[in-house]
Amino acid sequence: MTANRRVLLSSRPTAVAQASDFTIVEAAVEAPEEGEILVRNTVLSVEPAMRGWTLASANYSAPVQLGSVMRALATGHVVESRHPDYAPGDAVTGWFGWQDYARVPASAVVRKVLETDLPLSLSLGVLGINGVTAYLALTELGLPKAGETVLVSTAAGSVGSAVGQIAKVHGCRTVGIAGGPVKAQLCRDAFGYDAALDYKAAGWTGQLDEACPNGVDVYFDNTAGAISDAAYPRLAVGGRVVVCGTASIQSWDPVPTGPRVERVLLMKRARMAGFVMFDWMHRYEETVGTLAGLVRDGRLAYREDVLEGIEACPDALAGLYRGENLGKRLIRLV
Repeated sequence: MTANRRVLLSSRPTAVAQASDFTIVEAAVEAPEEGEILVRNTVLSVEPAMRGWTLASANYSAPVQLGSVMRALATGHVVESRHPDYAPGDAVTGWFGWQDYARVPASAVVRKVLETDLPLSLSLGVLGINGVTAYLALTELGLPKAGETVLVSTAAGSVGSAVGQIAKVHGCRTVGIAGGPVKAQLCRDAFGYDAALDYKAAGWTGQLDEACPNGVDVYFDNTAGAISDAAYPRLAVGGRVVVCGTASIQSWDPVPTGPRVERVLLMKRARMAGFVMFDWMHRYEETVGTLAGLVRDGRLAYREDVLEGIEACPDALAGLYRGENLGKRLIRLV
């Protein structure tokens, strides 16, 4: 326990951070001070939201400072503690960053991982911020009802795949939109979507009409852009739009233009609301318990896309936006 490999944000990107924007350095492992813990990370997370955190002006959180460890969720075990709530050996998930060891205040811990019968990596995916986001955004803002049609963009992703399955638990018909025939097939075979469309295929919007003959009651939007432009006119009367991500927009400076949605919202008496997980942390623990029950019952499947070693970190986010992953993207430290 002498060296800590750290992935630093070394230059400021204007869109998706590339491998050249990061630098891996070694530093001494720091002992925790009063109120802190030292965590040995075992798995690091790669989130679409990390793109925004690297930009000069992040939307809902401060940008990562140049020369700082890349902000990221990670899971691992406490190796040293100077806080009464944590002991060596505790499995924890929190804001530990892209590094081997994290000396952090206890406030950086999101939760202790109690589901010892399930893989620890799930605390970064279906039993972590992705699954909790899917569950709360859909149920609290989407308000799905049995028999309704739920349309999900990036339906094979870590959030979208969970949304589709949670909607099925609520008795809904589910339609997924994914990039490429492999991901569309994954939506149908692994995640139980009633229909899944490849937005890269010619004529896919016509297939959307066939898949949603009575319109879309809930549109779970992870992309914005052209996919959402196709979804909005197909909203049913009383439809709900949950905006959870804007992955298809490379830059918001200047603000991109597109079809106006106000007329659709008016005529369909529809509602649109945004979801940011940080507003719902008070519901995190209870929601993880619900999701863990669904996993154990076989009603919530998951896929993981695991990269090996801290050397994979610099290009991991760019690869996510290139659509390389099949499942939740993780980096396993060795």
